[in-house]
Amino acid sequence: MNDQNSIQITDYYDAETFKRIKAFADTQETPCLVVDTATIANQYDELVENFPYANVYYAVKANPAPQVLSLLRDRGSNFDIASIYELDKVMALDVSPDRISYGNTIKKSKDIRAFYDRGVRLFATDSEADLRNIAKAAPGSKVYVRILTEGTQTADWPLSRKFGCHTDMAMDLLILARDLGLVPYGVSFHVGSQQREIGAWDAALGNVKVIFDRLKEEDGIVLQMINMGGGFPANYVSRTNDLKTYAEEIERFIREDFGDDFPEIIIEPGRSLIANAGVLVSEVVLISRKSRHGLHRWVFTDVGKFSGLIETLDESIKFPVYTEKTGECEDVVIAGPTCDSADIMYEHYKYGLPLNLAMGDRMYWFTTGAYTTTYSAVCFNGFPPLQDYYV
Repeated sequence: MNDQNSIQITDYYDAETFKRIKAFADTQETPCLVVDTATIANQYDELVENFPYANVYYAVKANPAPQVLSLLRDRGSNFDIASIYELDKVMALDVSPDRISYGNTIKKSKDIRAFYDRGVRLFATDSEADLRNIAKAAPGSKVYVRILTEGTQTADWPLSRKFGCHTDMAMDLLILARDLGLVPYGVSFHVGSQQREIGAWDAALGNVKVIFDRLKEEDGIVLQMINMGGGFPANYVSRTNDLKTYAEEIERFIREDFGDDFPEIIIEPGRSLIANAGVLVSEVVLISRKSRHGLHRWVFTDVGKFSGLIETLDESIKFPVYTEKTGECEDVVIAGPTCDSADIMYEHYKYGLPLNLAMGDRMYWFTTGAYTTTYSAVCFNGFPPLQDYYV
């Protein structure tokens, strides 16, 4: 049993921060997400301190709230954009196009042109068809090719299979980019979101080094940039190394492959910047058993897979769950409120919640600032999107 009643708030939040979040949340209807902006600022400063040589491109998909974007804009962040809709949000806040990368490898020609017309000149790709679209719609732009990575089984939320190409194809694409009048600028990879194995960066950087060397020696193409994506951890049930440890090891990997005069480095944090700042607050709707002698209670809450917790799919991300009730705990199944049998967050990975937990009690889901509001459905079963607040 994973006893959630034993969670120490101070393992996840500064005591005053949680007090501030809870005081606000307890005045609101559930479900809702409350995000502490001071925590985001601190996370950003820590990231810059640990990666002083890297350019930060915030992954907007993690949380595109204007309060988040404005804060990061003012702190000097750049932005990794996945769609024309994200571009509109960011540019509406007077972010200049030189601080934007179109990082999605799956995009319409008309959207490429829209980015280009608005001044964006940095584009990701991983296929010939997309590259030719970029050459036609965004002539002369810089392109970087995303490669497939291994070791994604050590990431809680793998991201490689759908995106990226093999190293041989990456080299072909960078040569073709030059021939099409584009600037073959660099290589990108993503080791998987919430990556626990630091060595995953070592393996990926080794593949990047091969591409850099072969293109320079055989084709005279000098690449200038490595985009290492995201993957840095947030603070969930299963703990990871701290950011400083990741940073020290990754810098060592870079210097081993590229020496002291290494290329421009880009990182694209999302989860590691935003997740720790958020608390999602829900209410217990119903508690039941499936048989007279059922071993496990079912706890139904007013938030579920379709209202912000899609990353519990396959029980991949295990959020810490806190309640104010205390006492003896029992394994439970935790499920959402909708009329869909898939709306079960945790069934196999059993959470221990207090026996005296009752309908109407509140559950506080920690580390939920990222990928909750953006994954929330518009109106499944008529439920509105997850309400979010920034304090």
